[in-house]
Amino acid sequence: MSDAAERLIDHALGLRWDAISERARQSAQAFLLDSLAVGAAGRNAAHADGVLAMVQGWGEGGAAGVLGRPHQTLPAPSAAFVNAFQIHGQEYDCVHEAAVLHPMATVLSALLAELARGKLVDGQTFLTAIVAGVDVAVTLGLAAPGALTFFRPATAGIFGCVAAIASLRAMPREQALDAFGHALAFASGTMQAHFEGKPALPVQVANAARGALVAVDLARAGMPGIRGTVEGAFGYLSLLEGEAALAPALAKLGQGHRIEEVSWKPFPTGRAGHGGIGAVQKLMAKGLTASNLASLEYLAPPLIKRLVGRPAHSDMAPGYARLCLSYLAAVTLTRGTVSLADFGADWLQDRELLALAAKVAVLNDGNPDQAAFVPAVATAQLSNGTTLTEAVPALLGSPSHPLTCAEQEAKAAACLEYAGLGDRLESLLHAVDTLADAPDALAAIRASGVIA
Repeated sequence: MSDAAERLIDHALGLRWDAISERARQSAQAFLLDSLAVGAAGRNAAHADGVLAMVQGWGEGGAAGVLGRPHQTLPAPSAAFVNAFQIHGQEYDCVHEAAVLHPMATVLSALLAELARGKLVDGQTFLTAIVAGVDVAVTLGLAAPGALTFFRPATAGIFGCVAAIASLRAMPREQALDAFGHALAFASGTMQAHFEGKPALPVQVANAARGALVAVDLARAGMPGIRGTVEGAFGYLSLLEGEAALAPALAKLGQGHRIEEVSWKPFPTGRAGHGGIGAVQKLMAKGLTASNLASLEYLAPPLIKRLVGRPAHSDMAPGYARLCLSYLAAVTLTRGTVSLADFGADWLQDRELLALAAKVAVLNDGNPDQAAFVPAVATAQLSNGTTLTEAVPALLGSPSHPLTCAEQEAKAAACLEYAGLGDRLESLLHAVDTLADAPDALAAIRASGVIA
């Protein structure tokens, strides 16, 4: 029997609200707010309407709501699929940098769907389940220090979802272990989608959230699950990761909670592009403009070159552009920032913007840490021969450089405005702020007006 699977499930089942630190509690509420708002904005993500139409073909009705669509309900697995797609569909959802993992897109989507199909759960139990799910997903990410070949938000994410549901419903231990084992059968997600910048990325996240509910239902139906889930000869680590550092990752389960280590995304792009965007903004304060730029080099760890070092071109899809630092730098030079509105066809095909992007290069600094986002250095050569440099020791939104409460609220407001729900901000803030005291978590979240 897999010791790792047992430890992860036992951690989730044993977690209690009164044992969670105040910092972790605040993080759970902060990233709940962030994810609900980002998911609402995702109703206008590329292909989101098509995904909804497809899922409606699986069967309509049901009691589970869809973020940003206050009058839409679906069967629980279908709602989990759509919500996860929307949360990750614009690369605006929070990320655990060291694990290279977006934990909330899957965990929150699965939990919202589970809430809608069973007995009511109070707010503390719901928030505890979020913490448990993030702990488990991130632990699996940290256990694999090598370069990504499979898309970890989906592959590790599905196990975080199962652990979160196990926590939420206080599942019997053996049943929870069965569900954890079934999740291995559904774990999938390739980095080829990232390499090509295709919308298969949020589809993989969506499939993980939906698959977690199926895994739980199989266990509830009495079907025994795999037990060598993590460490087996054909288990998670050997098949999907290869290189493993399991012991130190498991040891961290007793050292705080991983949700405290999650980073906000201040821009709707791949996290690997954020350092470059921030560096360009600071170089602009030193005198860099779109008109005086001769060339810009961003020297960064190999993960950055690999994830966002692709060239910009005139037929880019939004998903590709969000993962293209040369385009993101050009947008920043032109507009001062990068927002949800910067990925329409008019921007993606703008010749002046593409010409500016051609002056930007991402270089590999040889950092041996395959999961490092920083340190990095941006160097701009101006047309008058001046050289400007900007070091990037940490990314905005990281635990060492977090968004302020005002910045968090401003992001949520922008997301809701993009979704056409700008009048729901105060109700959403109230719902999240008071959730720990709510006797019915789902009713409290529904009262925000961002989900049915």
